[in-house]
Amino acid sequence: MITITEQAATKLKELLETQEQPGQYLRLFIQPGGCEGFSYGMGFDAERRNDDQIFERGGVQVLVDPNSLQYLSGAQIDYTKSTFGEGFTVRNPNAVSTCGCGHSFKTRHDAGQAEPCDEATAQTQTTQA
Repeated sequence: MITITEQAATKLKELLETQEQPGQYLRLFIQPGGCEGFSYGMGFDAERRNDDQIFERGGVQVLVDPNSLQYLSGAQIDYTKSTFGEGFTVRNPNAVSTCGCGHSFKTRHDAGQAEPCDEATAQTQTTQA
């Protein structure tokens, strides 16, 4: 299961309302790469696949594919603001280490495929959501 905080649901709802195509979902996924081996990804998606798991809060639906779900089980999507900026974060209990930018992690059972983490890599991992 993945949970979505009230703050994240509110911000996602705002962002979804600005999209040209109504009825979109937020897709949360894991991909190989990043400083620690796996990277988080988020983006809007108009298509739900048959094997996607759906997690909902406040009218916002988040899709997660089965491969990503194995690394995200128990995770929480939040939206935070600080003096350094604001954005979505994933609190993942499966991560045993993360990189400084928070976009990359590894688990106890799978180290993934680590790549050098530089500003360009971090920017490509930052979501459009």
